[in-house]
Amino acid sequence: MRAFPAACPKFMKYRVPADSASTPQTLPTRVALWLLDSPRLGQAPSVKRFAGKLLKQPAREGVVAAQSRLGQMLCRDCGNNRDRRIGLDMLRQAARAGDRRAQLELGRLCSQPRINEPEQARHWLEQAAAQGSHEAKRLLARLPLQS
Repeated sequence: MRAFPAACPKFMKYRVPADSASTPQTLPTRVALWLLDSPRLGQAPSVKRFAGKLLKQPAREGVVAAQSRLGQMLCRDCGNNRDRRIGLDMLRQAARAGDRRAQLELGRLCSQPRINEPEQARHWLEQAAAQGSHEAKRLLARLPLQS
């Protein structure tokens, strides 16, 4: 059997470059996002648990979409403080990487009485608004003016 050379362009298109590890193209990430975005499946607690398990490793590896969605799930759906703290950290990482959904969610969370950090809320909402988020613009208008 003849082996194909590694530089053969016909077969190179299927190889994944090492620097693409931070893109949301991993299969577990795509499956988890599909499950969570599905109108019927995405609301079931068992599906959310399964999607969370699928997102955990890619989020650790720095996949921004996985960090953003797992952070949102941990902040919204978990009842204990440890999971919320981990979720906030994941949202911060994704927001710093430029994820608009993470910036919006972080701004929303920081403006709530539980966290109550209006400067941080304004910062993240301004970042999301700069990327075209109408929801962030609406929330910014409702924030109190800075002192």
